[in-house]
Amino acid sequence: MRKLHLFISTISLILFTAIPALASRPDNVPDWVRTAAQQKVPQYPPETNAVVLLEDTTYTVAPDGSATEHFRSVVKILRPQGRDEGRIAVPFDKDTKILSLHVWSIGPDGHEYAVKDSEQVEFGYPGQGNLFMDLKVRAAEAPGRDPGGVVAYEYEQRTHPYLTEKTWFFQSELPRLNQSFTLELPPGFIHGTVWAHSRELPAIDLEHQRWRWEMKDVPPIDLDQVELRPSESSLEGRMTVHYAGPTIQSPTEGTWQSVGQWYQTLAKDRLTATPEIAAKAKELTGDKTDFYDKTEAIAEFVQKQVRYFAIEMGIGGHQPHYAADIFRNRYGDCKDKATLLVSMLSTVGVHGALVLVDDRRGFIDPDAPSIRGDHMIAAIEIPKGYNSPKLRSVVTAKSGRRYLIFDPTWDKTAFGQLAHNLQGGYGVLVEGPDSQIIQFPVLSPDLNTIRRTATFQLEPDGSLKGTVTEKRFGDLSEHRRDLYISGDAKEQTKFLERLLGQDFTTFTVSDFKVQNAEALNKDLTTSYSLTADHFGKPMGPLLMVRPRVLGSEALYADRKERHNVPINLSETMQEQDDYTIELPSGYAVDEIPDPVKLDLGFASYESSSVVKDHTLHYTRTYTVREVTLPADRYPDVQKLSGVIAADEQSKAVLKKQ
Repeated sequence: MRKLHLFISTISLILFTAIPALASRPDNVPDWVRTAAQQKVPQYPPETNAVVLLEDTTYTVAPDGSATEHFRSVVKILRPQGRDEGRIAVPFDKDTKILSLHVWSIGPDGHEYAVKDSEQVEFGYPGQGNLFMDLKVRAAEAPGRDPGGVVAYEYEQRTHPYLTEKTWFFQSELPRLNQSFTLELPPGFIHGTVWAHSRELPAIDLEHQRWRWEMKDVPPIDLDQVELRPSESSLEGRMTVHYAGPTIQSPTEGTWQSVGQWYQTLAKDRLTATPEIAAKAKELTGDKTDFYDKTEAIAEFVQKQVRYFAIEMGIGGHQPHYAADIFRNRYGDCKDKATLLVSMLSTVGVHGALVLVDDRRGFIDPDAPSIRGDHMIAAIEIPKGYNSPKLRSVVTAKSGRRYLIFDPTWDKTAFGQLAHNLQGGYGVLVEGPDSQIIQFPVLSPDLNTIRRTATFQLEPDGSLKGTVTEKRFGDLSEHRRDLYISGDAKEQTKFLERLLGQDFTTFTVSDFKVQNAEALNKDLTTSYSLTADHFGKPMGPLLMVRPRVLGSEALYADRKERHNVPINLSETMQEQDDYTIELPSGYAVDEIPDPVKLDLGFASYESSSVVKDHTLHYTRTYTVREVTLPADRYPDVQKLSGVIAADEQSKAVLKKQ
């Protein structure tokens, strides 16, 4: 799926260094720009970088179903940090030709500028990394883009001929004073709208198949300095217009069923298995008869042996390649990998379906059907009556069919599970007439774990030595599995040193071992010997010791107002620590931290320090059970944050006898 937000971010790093110095043509700014620039700007918070004075979109559909978009924008820069708003970049590809682009600006001193066509530049995607696409950008940098200046641009562009919907994004990180969206349809066409993250506004009927929606004073989505914040795209207001007419064969009619059927027309013939695909599936499954064993063998092949590489040209940004080509080339993007998986499964009697998703939880709104999304995964139908504890990410469709949801692109997620950023979100199950929106499960905390155990000896001078074993499973093991599989010894050593440097001032590590780095359904296990000087802090006859020797689970929650922004806890998880410290001879425990026990429903935390047989034994368990909370639970999150921070820094006091 096309990831335009990632593309634009990448391009912006190299784009504007090559744009030539711009000339000025006085008194050439259109009246609509001057009128917008003369508006009185409300008083905004001092950190507001810029304000959208005007944004106007006219979307005109032709009788053959093709469409043209006419767009105008006027932005006033309020702070130096807002200068980037004067960098104009309009993406296009072979199906979305830019018919015209004009850029103007008015400097803080009132000087007017018009950017010449020769001063605009075009850039293609640089072809880096694992993505090649035909998407390009036409760009210009407006002069006078300083605080108090105004930047305006206008373009006309053809849109993708195979789409029958248009989304109007009317909210972003900037406040917006005036904006409108106008729809123009041919005779005989009909339309409908769906709204996400906003109340529905009535359209103004302009007659002759023309409608307009207008908005004023739309507030920004401000997530700066908001801890535990969700994706901005999960909050931005948007309206999607669906249209249909006698010349459109497979429209998306504002229902999830029609979205799924539309996509099935794109993908159906791409799923056809060849003899070579069937032979490989038979080879992988061998004499396996159990459903889990068969599907796991094929899923892990696609997950690990088909390299992620995206080639997206025109409709290829939406349509997968043929399964035969994906299998032969051994590479593909997310929709290609999901397509090959479904194709291979079909040859061993297992039904699978494609699932349209977005990797930003909350972006897909179940009440706003649309094809918009940036990722694709697979749903594998589970036979009736079959059950296994290994099947964790399971959903039940309206038909009663059960599906295992699996992402073959995410190569560090064990088969049977689902990456945390998709849990709790929604996707479109592509099953022809049975296509529907489905919600993904939030997995149990015990499927995403850290278990640390350690035994130490503490010396009278405060030095500490011992052995540490850590076991990780689920998403919490992802980064380290990647490091231990792909990273070199130097990278691995630096990572461990940086990690332990958070808890110790000076230390040495030896006998470091790693097990099960590639076995995703087994614990990633690391073990090592540790010596740390100055761990205990002598204070006369006293020795101060931190029972929580290593491993921090700090929860950052220091902002007091969230303005109705939901709380993103990211993932369910459970961490358990079990440390034993043998005390130095001649010392006895004089004071230990009080036990901690807090259960807030969405999360719990408990710890205890116990002295027995001249040892100090520390245990703790931290569990997160939910991924998203309403804003009004933030005081509870702050309470949890404070309890964790206090416990992690609490000290035991040893006294010399």
